[in-house]
Amino acid sequence: MEIFPAVVVLGSRQCGKSTLVRMMAEGGMDMLYLDLQNRRDLARLEEPELFFRANEEKTICLDEIQLIPNLFATLRSEIDRKRRPGRFILLGSASRELIQHTSETLAGRIGMIDLTPFLLCEINKEDGFDLNRYWFRGGYPDSYMSIDDESSVFWRENFIRTYVERDIPSFGYQITSRQMVRLLTMCAHVQGQLLNASKLGDSLDVTHQTIKRYLDILEQTYLLRTVPPYYANVKKRLVKSPKIYLRDSGILHQLLGLDDFNALLGHPVFGASWEGVVVENVCSIVNGADFSFYRSATGEEIDLIVQHKGRMTAIECKASAAPQLSAGFWKALGFLNPDATFVVTPFSDHYSLKNGVQVCGLTELLELL
Repeated sequence: MEIFPAVVVLGSRQCGKSTLVRMMAEGGMDMLYLDLQNRRDLARLEEPELFFRANEEKTICLDEIQLIPNLFATLRSEIDRKRRPGRFILLGSASRELIQHTSETLAGRIGMIDLTPFLLCEINKEDGFDLNRYWFRGGYPDSYMSIDDESSVFWRENFIRTYVERDIPSFGYQITSRQMVRLLTMCAHVQGQLLNASKLGDSLDVTHQTIKRYLDILEQTYLLRTVPPYYANVKKRLVKSPKIYLRDSGILHQLLGLDDFNALLGHPVFGASWEGVVVENVCSIVNGADFSFYRSATGEEIDLIVQHKGRMTAIECKASAAPQLSAGFWKALGFLNPDATFVVTPFSDHYSLKNGVQVCGLTELLELL
């Protein structure tokens, strides 16, 4: 806000965008907050030029900006008329229209921020913190802060239903809710695995091109993350398909029908679930980095490669108190020769293995990064 006349905060539904801005207003910022789903607030923008000029010294927050895509042209002319940093805050769930208009109409005038559900580093560790609770419930505020697991499960069940049945169609995407729920569930079963669009397409009776388009929708609406494979000018045969992750572990567990952490402990997705938690936290906290995974045709593999400011960090995820590292891991490490290597477990122990490999918890990793 100190640099750009307008800042757009993008993120999935219920991740805390509106709450964040209201807290800024309560903190003393001179702000006008308009919810464009509210008829009274919407009526104020019948003549947007007059409204903006009458309140040009205030910060104006427009929530659910994607509902009025025609407003972007007016915002551009108003910003050019009086270019003052921090004039507008725009909030919206991702949509093709929103991304298109901000990139084309407001190019050079707007800064963009992605807001995630709670990351581990954003949670108070002093008030009875339980990592397993965060891991099982995920980071959505209403899910994580529920009074018990049953209430959290109920909230996530309804979140998935409303997101698939109402929100995704409202963005202009033409896909039936039944197909989308099936696709999400199939993605949950292959959490952290290589994308096989043809296999998913056969299960839904659609082409692999259609599956890729559906997955793009899930990425644009912040439900899914794909991590590309590591590429280098080498003679090794490296895999070319990305890995897919449901971004929120709570949504993952809900789609798999897991009711509590004990059910997760006995489920085949247990290790991949922990890997997803690590990948999401790391990819969300390190700005401007390139993320990938390394896997060769002969089984050499490292879960996550972070390349940032000329440094390479290798991260392996193990949901175990005594992680066992495969020969393929050590071979990959010898080939990549990263600047730092971490094995991340759900425990707070921090110690060194051979060749400078450090074992640590996720909180410690995020602090180091």
